[in-house]
Amino acid sequence: MKTLRNSVQLIGNLGMDPEVKETSNGKKVAKFSLATSETYRDKQGEKVTQTQWHNLVIWGGLADIAGTYLKKGKQIAVEGKLSNRSYDDKEGKRRYITEIVVNDLVMLGKVG
Repeated sequence: MKTLRNSVQLIGNLGMDPEVKETSNGKKVAKFSLATSETYRDKQGEKVTQTQWHNLVIWGGLADIAGTYLKKGKQIAVEGKLSNRSYDDKEGKRRYITEIVVNDLVMLGKVG
């Protein structure tokens, strides 16, 4: 059961091209959003699609791969863990963000 703690698996489409940066200590990091959609029928029988947006962060060699091969709209599968952090915005207001720190990535769909 140890591997089930704080584990997230998602399949979705990229909402943006990954933004790859290098930290001051030389580590690569890529950030981007992922959309997951669920479709169901409401009480009236109408088809409804609900989309959730997730913030993803990838470190190291996977960040390079993400920056090279992933583009907006591409379908991927990821496995990772939830991470919460806070920061102060330009106006000095405290902001909170939940991200998925990706450990594994699989590109789905057509190549190219």
